[in-house]
This record gives sequence, C-alpha cells and structure tokens, in this order.
Amino acid sequence: MYNKSMSTANSIPKSKGCVSNTVAILGDKWTPLIIRCLADGSNRFCKLQTEAGGINPRTLSARLSHLEGSGIIQKTPSSEDGAVFPSYMLTQKGRDLLPVISAMADWGDKYAPAN
Repeated sequence: MYNKSMSTANSIPKSKGCVSNTVAILGDKWTPLIIRCLADGSNRFCKLQTEAGGINPRTLSARLSHLEGSGIIQKTPSSEDGAVFPSYMLTQKGRDLLPVISAMADWGDKYAPAN
C-alpha cells in the first residue's frame, strides 16, 4: 500500500494490474472531479454538472453510468417538493478512492503551473 512517506519508485507495488485497474476508473478528465464532488455526500445530476466545471450532460451521464457499473457510486431516488429525481452517492469502494483523489489534489497544488 502506498503512503506519502514513501520516496522511491521501488516503494510502489508492482503487482500486475494494480495501477492499470485504478487508471481504468480514474483515467479520464472528468471522473476524478465527479468523485471529488461526491466526497461530501450525495448530489443531483445538475449539481454535479455545475460543481465539476460545466461537464457536457452526455459526458456526465456516460461517466456516471461507468462509475455505477464499476461499483464506485450508486444511484438512488430522492424527492423534493413531490418530484422524484436520481441522486448519486459514493459506495464504500468509491470512498476508498478519496485518498487517491486527495493525493492528486496535493500533487496538483504543489506543481500547478504559474499563471
């Protein structure tokens, strides 16, 4: 298991597929942002679209379907003022990705290009 105190490439597990399995889930532009948006609890589609930075609705729908099929999120019916709509939340498997997303955020803050 990786932790921040590890300093060499030799410290990262080399078991077959360990990195590729993670990349299969997190390896596109929007998925880490969607997971970050769900870190604080469930969200509706339109809120996810806004919080993720204006992702195209078709792309968001495809990413949510992929994450649901992978067991990272679950879609549940919610209601507000008598209207029923889907809401999305992280499963335990999804919550287990939060340290990875946090490490990505730390790295991004540290090495963000100067504007």
